[in-house]
Amino acid sequence: MDPELGQEVAVEGIHTALRQLWAQDEARTNACLINFAVYSEQPGSLRKNSEIVRVLTREHACRALLIEMDRGATLASIRAWITAHCHLSEGRKSVCCEQISFALTGVSRGRLRNTVFAHLSSDLPLILWWQGELSPIFEERLYSVIDRFVFDSADWQNPSESFRLVDQAISSGSRPLVIQDLAWTRSYHFRLAVASLFDDPLAQQQIGAIRLVEITCHPRHRNSALQLLAWLAVLASWRTGLELHLAISKKHGNKQGFSFEQKNGEVVEATLTFDENSAPIGLLHIAGGSLDIKVDRERSSTHIHMRLAMGDHVTDSLAPAGCDDCALLIGEQLARGGKNSLFLKILPMFREMLD
Repeated sequence: MDPELGQEVAVEGIHTALRQLWAQDEARTNACLINFAVYSEQPGSLRKNSEIVRVLTREHACRALLIEMDRGATLASIRAWITAHCHLSEGRKSVCCEQISFALTGVSRGRLRNTVFAHLSSDLPLILWWQGELSPIFEERLYSVIDRFVFDSADWQNPSESFRLVDQAISSGSRPLVIQDLAWTRSYHFRLAVASLFDDPLAQQQIGAIRLVEITCHPRHRNSALQLLAWLAVLASWRTGLELHLAISKKHGNKQGFSFEQKNGEVVEATLTFDENSAPIGLLHIAGGSLDIKVDRERSSTHIHMRLAMGDHVTDSLAPAGCDDCALLIGEQLARGGKNSLFLKILPMFREMLD
């Protein structure tokens, strides 16, 4: 018995072992609303992800499937464990969620779908959280069975190529695939803050006067900053296309510059500054005409500061900063659900700047 992963069982005996697990304690209820799979090629990920699932199941009832793949191993093998994450009610284990863990070695593309996904809870949607770089395992036979694909593009060494594979999955899948980049989720509270500041009618009148955008971010979270910039550009209807100088990138040390064009032909200059001491997104500064907006966050702070200034009209306020930890970001995403249509809307401009 593994204290983290539970009882090791033969793959062909998983369903029987699960029935026996529930039969041992009639006081427990098996709760399951989704299939939640976590895939990683990082050694030791099963135990780390088991602890993440333990936390997530406090709020999200699911059948969890944890997959650790060693594609470099010479011999093909598969091991499996079962356990249940139970939460107390009136001092008793009352609601529990099943977890099945798989350790695969060798070239295992077919086994990933045919063996692992054969143990999904039927008729429930499948959410797959892919950790790390996309690998050849991510192919049509895999993503054709997924309903929601969650990833963190901050982990990718070549995000342009990886997003090309994601685009292929969206367009060629046999059913609609909802995608969620945790880099996009990290920018949520900054986007919410900016939107609330532009609820001010005086600020709305100055949108066409914007000439400057400055974003400071941690180097690892460049994609979050680019997605935030793409969101601004799309919502402000800044013109796109290489002939209009969109995303003409100029790199100088720890800075990167972009140019956009307003509807009236005026140019908006945007600068990304990379700072090792910054929060994932540390500062968003928008200026033009009489408008000056700053949304900033200190590293590890639980709040963001919002400031709107237009002449004598000045407002200062605080708002929650959200979380940086991937496990908590996943929890936020599971709570919101939805088709993530806004991300799809900004994706083309983000991809153009990324390239």
